[in-house]
Amino acid sequence: MFLGIDLGTSGVKALLIDSEQRILSEATAPVESGFSEPPFSEQDPATWIAAVEAALDRIRAEAAMGLAAVEAIGLSGHMHGAVLLDGDDKVLRPCIMWNDGRSAKECQLLEQAEDFRGIGGNLVMAGFTAPKLLWVAEHEPEVFARVRKVLLPKDYIRLWLTGEYYSEMSDASGTLWLDVAGRRWSDALLAACNLDRSQMPELCEGTEISGTLRSEHCRRWGFKPSVIVAGGAGDNAAAACGMGIIRDSAFVSLGTSGVVFAPTEGFRPCTAKAIHAFCHAAPDTWHQMGVILSAASCIEWLAGLFQRPVDELLALAPEKIDAPSRMTFLPYLTGVRTPHNDPNAQATFFGLTSDTEISDVLQAVLEGVGFALQDCFLALSEADTPVSEAYAVGGGARSLRWLQTIANITGVRLLVPEKGEYGASFGAARLAMAAANGENAAGIFAKPVVKSVVEPDLGLLDAYNAAHSEFCRKYFANRE
Repeated sequence: MFLGIDLGTSGVKALLIDSEQRILSEATAPVESGFSEPPFSEQDPATWIAAVEAALDRIRAEAAMGLAAVEAIGLSGHMHGAVLLDGDDKVLRPCIMWNDGRSAKECQLLEQAEDFRGIGGNLVMAGFTAPKLLWVAEHEPEVFARVRKVLLPKDYIRLWLTGEYYSEMSDASGTLWLDVAGRRWSDALLAACNLDRSQMPELCEGTEISGTLRSEHCRRWGFKPSVIVAGGAGDNAAAACGMGIIRDSAFVSLGTSGVVFAPTEGFRPCTAKAIHAFCHAAPDTWHQMGVILSAASCIEWLAGLFQRPVDELLALAPEKIDAPSRMTFLPYLTGVRTPHNDPNAQATFFGLTSDTEISDVLQAVLEGVGFALQDCFLALSEADTPVSEAYAVGGGARSLRWLQTIANITGVRLLVPEKGEYGASFGAARLAMAAANGENAAGIFAKPVVKSVVEPDLGLLDAYNAAHSEFCRKYFANRE
């Protein structure tokens, strides 16, 4: 048996699979929301541990014999967070999260201080870990002076599980301290933040062993001794592993944030359009990624405004789109990364009139996220990674009407997998299997069977190209 644990922004998911990758048990547990008042976003790491404990309790209640047969555990989690520990592993302050935008000034300072674009492969953005530490050094110097280790969120869970300080390449890429081509920490990039390697965890590949489970956890949940813990992956790389997207293909994710993920041959940075160039979770693999910070969260936000369940709201979307909406929505509830790198961007409606109905607003929001994803696809094309076909995953991908809208806007053929688990927790379990059996064990990273294909309506492509151009024009006008 193999266990995957995924730390999400709002909850933890644990997934137990057997050697045939059949799901035997799964459980989720909520994470307390923490403090969120833009541009600030923080969570207490203790709430993550409580959620992991709750998820494991539920798995044990349902499949105690399965837990007792676990050979390896894999981890995934949201990226870029800064967990600061003192010499006794005490958390010094709440974790500054991936969607925190307070460090815009520090980003400018770091861009001038060192070659983060060339070595780290990415623009210095407020969501990344490095500028967060520079902000702490400036605004909380007494905290910064006590920092002995900086861990990413899933790696704090690893410390609790194993007692080991480890990270792996995909998640470490999102700190901006990694030499992404060399797959090692960069002394120069660390020094720009007044840090050094002693304050970093050791590095391993996602398919390698990072430690073994503490004996007290084995006793509490009935694990056998010496269960190994794999390196794992950041959430998007873990999701790619869950779908078998290691060296080819692509996926678009409609989760809280929106992602277009495509493997590349080697390290291929392209910072001009705020494309992320990261290590993948498997050895000697890399990927590019376009990211928007609000995707399905836009629908949840809209459902809250109209006080309707999300499914009920999505049912108001037109069954067939004949033309783009008369309204335009900029989906920047928490700023935007690709292609603008603008943490101060704001969500905006254009075209509201006295006869606007809920369905009009909904169509504008669905299209607005689609236009933002088109920005990502176009940016990847400029980065020599064109995408014509992609798997569609995430909570938002359950809406075929939304997928059709995105296909019409982007011209990308969307593949809908058969019903099953292809998310980050499944990818984490696969990485655990790879660590136990060898990375190249046959079939570990197989691709999902396609249930249906959403073809773009080419008759709408010109209209949507024009609407996308207007979307871009409105963003720049609104920014001014």
